[in-house]
Amino acid sequence: MNERAAARPGRTPRSLREAWVALAGLSAVFLFEMLDNSILNVALPVIGRELHASTTALQWMTGAYAVVFGGLMLAFGAVADRFGRRRIMLIGLVLLGGASLATAVVTSAEQLIAVRATMGVAAAMTTPGSMALAFRLFDEDGLRVRALTLISTVGLVGLAVGPTTGGLVLAIAPWQVLLLVNAPIAVLAFLGVRSGIAADDPAGLHRDPLDVPGMLLGTATIVLALLAPTPFVDQGAGSWAPWSVTAAAAVTAICFVLRERLARHPLLDLKLLALPLVSSGLAYKAATGLATAGLGYMVTLQLQLDWGWTPALAAIGMLPQVVVLIAGSAFVNPFVQRVGLDRAAWISAAAVVSGLAVYGLLGRSGYLWVAIALVLVAAGMRVVGVVAGLNVVRGLPENRTTIGTALVDTATEVTSGTGITVTGTILATLFTGDIATSHWSSQQTGEFHRAVTIASLTLTIVAAVLVGWGIARTRYAAGDQAATSIDDPVPQDT
Repeated sequence: MNERAAARPGRTPRSLREAWVALAGLSAVFLFEMLDNSILNVALPVIGRELHASTTALQWMTGAYAVVFGGLMLAFGAVADRFGRRRIMLIGLVLLGGASLATAVVTSAEQLIAVRATMGVAAAMTTPGSMALAFRLFDEDGLRVRALTLISTVGLVGLAVGPTTGGLVLAIAPWQVLLLVNAPIAVLAFLGVRSGIAADDPAGLHRDPLDVPGMLLGTATIVLALLAPTPFVDQGAGSWAPWSVTAAAAVTAICFVLRERLARHPLLDLKLLALPLVSSGLAYKAATGLATAGLGYMVTLQLQLDWGWTPALAAIGMLPQVVVLIAGSAFVNPFVQRVGLDRAAWISAAAVVSGLAVYGLLGRSGYLWVAIALVLVAAGMRVVGVVAGLNVVRGLPENRTTIGTALVDTATEVTSGTGITVTGTILATLFTGDIATSHWSSQQTGEFHRAVTIASLTLTIVAAVLVGWGIARTRYAAGDQAATSIDDPVPQDT
């Protein structure tokens, strides 16, 4: 990173030192997002005993965070584009620190759920802005790729070490410490962002009135979409509850689209979704979210329920994915420099689809094929996580970058839920009896294998269609740029 990063006030940091300070702060934001749920899951049995929590309450201790976070990202992305990305992020970090400290006085499951929901609000305020602010730190795409790779690597390290760290902490300290650790992370992020990133330039914001009905409809749509997988998995496709939630999500989605088409100042200008780089980036992220969530769910069930592995051994079985996610950071920038941003995006998305296809066709033949599938998906996801999001921001007007990054995160959240819904529904339809029983009959084993094959190949087809659409949109963007360069040639010196 070089001194060219010090360009326009309100857009870039004032020095190289401030660039690194800012990146440290933004990395801390992503560390919180990735570390939070992974470290909490380890403590759920202890929390359940101490707070006398029911199974439903335990589920909502993690679910409340995810649902609130996913549901509010679009709304806060729109707010940040109007009132300042840096300002909204700093407010969110203060809220995160306060909610984390409140954990020390929690005495009931309901109070902890409220704290987790508040953390979800804070995450919705901070996460979309992290990519938008990292994007504006530098004017060169190469430097932006390096910055986003650094940020995502820090977060993935948190995701990988979270369970182990949580287990070690619980051996010597109460479970509250696992959430109190978010307070110093919030302080580090606050100081880094405040000192390393200049205040928002008013020219980079817009002053359109907030579309409150659109915000409410958009939030309701995403929340219902994120809630839909739970009743499908818990109650099965034969129950009315999951279909009711899914129908409600569809109705609110239709109402949201109609509202945005008719509103004078929409929350989300649907024309932005038609921009080639935006639509291609979202397609790649959606395909990756669908494949990653579905594969993770199926592999977990296969290792522990079908093959009878212990949870500890199953965790070791997932290590190929963890290793690639962390170690792959060293190869992201060289790969992007070699093939270019657009090709890197579709090649990596295609790797994710290929990994899911390998699992669908060969995953029941032995662990080697499962490991290959995990590696392919992780390698593709590692690159897509940086490049597809960067393409979305590149393709948007400067005053819409935060809602663009919110769209990227929302696409991942919703398609991840969809992947679990599809898998859970097919399993519930084809598997007879209780899937969590200790010993399956030969018939149940065959039903599980058939269900997993159908589910994985169904997700593969859908993800492949999304990647194909993304490739088509990328080529359209390239053709459009070529046509523009022909129509408006660069003047020659005379």
